[in-house]
Amino acid sequence: MKSPKPLPNDEDAVRSGGARPDVRHRRWVLAAAILGSTVAYVDGSVVNVALPRIESDLHTTLATMQWVVNAYTLCMAALLLVGGVAADRYGRRLIFITGVSVFAAASVGCGLAGNAWTLIGARAIQGLGGALLIPCSLSLIGAAFDQKERGAAIGIWSGASAIAAGIAPLIGGVLLDHWSWRVIFLINPVLAIPTLWIAVRRVPESHDAGARTSIDWSGAVLALTGLGGLVYGLIESSDLGWGHPAVIGALSLGCAALVAFVFAERHSHAPIMPLELFHSRRFSGINLQTLLLYGALGSVFFFVPFLLLQARGYSAAATGGAYLPFTIVLGVLSRWGGGLVDRFGERWPLIAGPALTSVGFVALAGSAGRYDAVLLSMTILGFGMAITVAPLTTTVLNSVPPKCTGVASGINNTVAQVGSLLVIALLGSLSLSSFNGALDQHLRHARSSPEVSFAVRQARGAFVMPSIPAGLSSQEQQQIRAIVAESLISTVQMALSIAAALALLSAVTAAAMIPGGKAPGHGASGPQT
Repeated sequence: MKSPKPLPNDEDAVRSGGARPDVRHRRWVLAAAILGSTVAYVDGSVVNVALPRIESDLHTTLATMQWVVNAYTLCMAALLLVGGVAADRYGRRLIFITGVSVFAAASVGCGLAGNAWTLIGARAIQGLGGALLIPCSLSLIGAAFDQKERGAAIGIWSGASAIAAGIAPLIGGVLLDHWSWRVIFLINPVLAIPTLWIAVRRVPESHDAGARTSIDWSGAVLALTGLGGLVYGLIESSDLGWGHPAVIGALSLGCAALVAFVFAERHSHAPIMPLELFHSRRFSGINLQTLLLYGALGSVFFFVPFLLLQARGYSAAATGGAYLPFTIVLGVLSRWGGGLVDRFGERWPLIAGPALTSVGFVALAGSAGRYDAVLLSMTILGFGMAITVAPLTTTVLNSVPPKCTGVASGINNTVAQVGSLLVIALLGSLSLSSFNGALDQHLRHARSSPEVSFAVRQARGAFVMPSIPAGLSSQEQQQIRAIVAESLISTVQMALSIAAALALLSAVTAAAMIPGGKAPGHGASGPQT
């Protein structure tokens, strides 16, 4: 392997376990970090658009589609902090290369999956790769750039990642319309090739000289078990019922494992989640707000494709394009959002942003899938999140001592993943029950033939338009589509209304737990309570 020649050490470089690379090689580091993040972010945003097509092609159910999303998010959430610690200890470049390789190999498995459970297993391995890859992307930048240049480099990285995540649903939609959902997974290995070449040839290795000597594997296993038990119980409750022994057992196991996780972290010498950080009222409040807000946002990205593709019959490209206003507004106004903290302090943007986001959810629910109304709703959502994201990140960092900012940021990112994981599982279960009930209600009020009733009932649990039997009249075919579409619309409206309530509750959380005044900054001697 050919590594770049570093410049003489500076203070930050010593901390990173090596010297700073020169300007030319710092650009290579930034390119590798951007490409690596793009691999993960593109996959995450495209898969949601493909969910209805995957469900139809694999002849499966909405509950299974929840696992396609949640298997990835579960492994990511449980192992994200471990990935960051492993990078500091074993080498950021090594863990980055490992993460990209695992993610690319798992993506091939997803693209070639012959059934839903093979796809879910490959998605779980993708989550493992993402947990290694994503924290390393940022830590590579932190190790390569000094403090004066780091902010600009992170800005370029975040902007490029946002652009990639924004255009990915549109590109993925075009691929879905003209080829297959399998192609979207096979893009990742193609992107991984230049990423790995740059990482191997141009990125210097770095370590954290002060990194802990042990990794909290017991905490990671308990977190994975706890979250997995809760998610399994929530998803399966729609089919088995809340009183089923498997559901009760899974939820009980999940709760017990999470209690054990808290106990283990309290007594661990090197916890992945230092609980003392939560002694800060500001830090606890901002993470509770993150849990609620990002849980609501995750549910939107999960349910809207079903509304547009299945209920309204839009193309996959049009469905992917519906997310563009959100991404464009968020990207363009992110810097403006960051300045709100300097002008108004933390509290008011963190109240106003989620409140406006809640209005966007309400508008999206009221749109009933009409495309112009969806675009307007996504624009409102973008404004709301633009007001929120930068102040939220600033508040996380300002809530802890300077030496803890890295772990605080990692915890907050994990909380965002957990929020999406749990809300999708819960709303998916509620939505299946609501959808099945809506189908039955429409059939009771419709004077339909036995053939129409049979076809409509085939949609139960599937959340997609069923195959229309041959030989039915055009009127009967239209009746089947109308009943299923109306049931889908009402169900997604219910899910989006709950998301709106969660976003509003996140605004209330900020009002109750985030103090007024300007951000204290990193010069504070400790957590602000």
